[in-house]
Amino acid sequence: MLNNAQKIHKEAVHGDETAFIKALNEKYHPLSVDERIRELYADFDPDKVMLTSSFAATSAFFLHLFSKIHPRQKVFFIDTGFHFQETLEYKEKLTRLYQLNVVDIRAEDWKHEFTVKDQTWKTDPDFCCSINKVEPLDAIKKNYDVWASGLMSWQSDHRATLDVFEMRGGIIKFYPLIDVTKEERDAYIESHDLPFHPLVFKGYSSIGCEHCTVPGEDRSGRWNNCPKTECGLHL
Repeated sequence: MLNNAQKIHKEAVHGDETAFIKALNEKYHPLSVDERIRELYADFDPDKVMLTSSFAATSAFFLHLFSKIHPRQKVFFIDTGFHFQETLEYKEKLTRLYQLNVVDIRAEDWKHEFTVKDQTWKTDPDFCCSINKVEPLDAIKKNYDVWASGLMSWQSDHRATLDVFEMRGGIIKFYPLIDVTKEERDAYIESHDLPFHPLVFKGYSSIGCEHCTVPGEDRSGRWNNCPKTECGLHL
């Protein structure tokens, strides 16, 4: 079956996309989270793996796993310009704690300034997310084959539909934690004494930009009083 980066790349380019993703899911489903991450770096070129983190809520869980398995992995942080100060401090704490190789990416200055002056998050949150989150990531995404993300199925209805792998937006997306339960996540955090985001203790379960986040269970505090549940990165 799939056993090395060369074969993976050949099948991705020349094979049937649906069958390729199906084969990946069949291979990775029985594996533990640690095994999935280790196998990713055996099946794909490590330099072609893109990893993103919002340094929110329980990002320590996801980043701890990758830092011990592949410590050289770049971690892209999308600096929207609207993060809570606590998020920026948490990011610095985890960067030091796990010796992460964090790379900040952000919107062009003039585009971000437009959203500041226009207060776009009030009138068109989708457009604000597109400018400050989606576009900066799209600018680098073309350089990678796989995008690793810490999504878990219990976080939202959309995430409950996802598998370990999917092909979306021209890149293979890898969700090694997708079938991890909230209880399993919390047990890992406790057993490894990992730090929570400081706002978790103030009732925030999911943490995004300061303007658009309030305390709430799971993702109910995101884009308060708005039907929006995803920023657009994972849609």
